[in-house]
Amino acid sequence: MKQGRSRRGILGALFITSVLVIAWLYLRPVPVLVETAAAVRGPMSVTVDEDGETRAHDRFVVASPIPGRLLRVNLEEGDPVQENQIVAQIEPLPLNQQQREEVLARIDVAEATKRQADARLAHARQDYQQARRDRERAERLARENVISAQVLEQARNAEVTGGQELEAAKFGAVAATSDVKVARAGLVGTQSGVKRGRIVFVRSPIAGRVLQILEKSERVVQGGAPVIVLGDPGKIEIVTDVLTTDAVKIRPGAPVFLEDWGGNHALRATVRLVEPAGFTKVSALGVEEKRVNIIADFVDPPDGLADGYRVETRIVTWEAPDVLKIPGSAAFRQGDSWSVYVVQRGRVRLRAVQIGHRNDNEIEVLGGLTLGDIVVLHPSNQLGEGSRVRWLR
Repeated sequence: MKQGRSRRGILGALFITSVLVIAWLYLRPVPVLVETAAAVRGPMSVTVDEDGETRAHDRFVVASPIPGRLLRVNLEEGDPVQENQIVAQIEPLPLNQQQREEVLARIDVAEATKRQADARLAHARQDYQQARRDRERAERLARENVISAQVLEQARNAEVTGGQELEAAKFGAVAATSDVKVARAGLVGTQSGVKRGRIVFVRSPIAGRVLQILEKSERVVQGGAPVIVLGDPGKIEIVTDVLTTDAVKIRPGAPVFLEDWGGNHALRATVRLVEPAGFTKVSALGVEEKRVNIIADFVDPPDGLADGYRVETRIVTWEAPDVLKIPGSAAFRQGDSWSVYVVQRGRVRLRAVQIGHRNDNEIEVLGGLTLGDIVVLHPSNQLGEGSRVRWLR
């Protein structure tokens, strides 16, 4: 009897224990399935990503100097042209007194612009000569260990920039001279005794190629109407408009990477100029935005790109070769600070972190984590301090 009761007691205890174990297994919290990543060290960069467009570095829009009948343009887009080559022919129309005064006024404007361009050319030439002297002086002082290598590098960069500004001023002077010739050609229609049928020849101001023909067929045009666009398609630059809040972070010399331009690799370029004036542009959502043009020069060959091609640009505003970083989806705001969930022994621990630079994919970690720490990506509201988790290996 006693042995039977003892056996029934043991079986009852085992049954109760089994029930409790099953209930505990059934009612215990199910581990949350999460994605994880490790804190790693490596290079990181912050970029401004915008759509850009290529354009000829020196673009010349040749216009009709006088009102008249434009004869059919015999050139085709892509044809080479030489300096002073005839690119269009116009048969002038008789001018009235008002038109004559307008032509004379355009001549005055063109001549004033030419004098201004000549003055800029002289100023640029003096600046370049001074930059060259500064560079020679800096090299001499550097050899004597009087100045640092950084000062020498700045002097050399100033000489290169001065040379580029001088070249740009030369092109501006050439263009201004051509504008004067174009304006003076308008006098043909004001001269007494002009017979119908006399032809005014419009000539190319540069040696290059035809980029675009704006007026191909014969028709009557007004003075100043654009006829043909000339330039050198082999010498192109990249124009990208960015928000003014991004433009303040971009400096001349910043690296630029061109993607989705049609090739299977990114092309490199360098920022040459952040234009000093902004403009208003309406976004696709109808919002007015203040934007600034960023001009960049190719480092790699354009590889088939020509005037007016679309590219996607990534302008580097900051980069470092070795930082501690985590995926950007791991960090979240808690009040005024940032936090992450760190996985330790199958549970998550809330940890405050100090972050530095950010880009679309990664965050620089300045404090709160060490190399190799496992963090949760895309933390959900199911997680809390001490929550059990499981993750994909």
